[in-house]
Amino acid sequence: QVHLVESGGGVVQAGGSLTLSCVSSGTDFSKDTMAWYRQTPGNQRELVALLSNTFSTEYSDSVKGRFTITRDNAKSTVHLRMSSLKPEDTAAYYCRAGNWARVLGSYIWYTDWGQGTQVTVSS
Repeated sequence: QVHLVESGGGVVQAGGSLTLSCVSSGTDFSKDTMAWYRQTPGNQRELVALLSNTFSTEYSDSVKGRFTITRDNAKSTVHLRMSSLKPEDTAAYYCRAGNWARVLGSYIWYTDWGQGTQVTVSS
């Protein structure tokens, strides 16, 4: 069972930057794939960025070139550096942990989520 704690959200003006952090415990962090999702009221959570245990990355088209996901295995922490923020980036941001299942050709995610951290971008 994984335990995730996100932090770093806040209110920022459009064009500004924020860095989110997520501390993970309960698993072998260095073997986990980590991801950031976001959710706005009435909508499903959407994948924003993903960083595998081999340091390969994926980004949604909406954040590509503006957001950067990194990890610190020694601190079991994943970060999301968000730059050039836009009002449409306003959402609750959540991190998630999982593993690549080679046989299935897909990621298997732990069911637990953190409490999330709110990001509000004002225009």
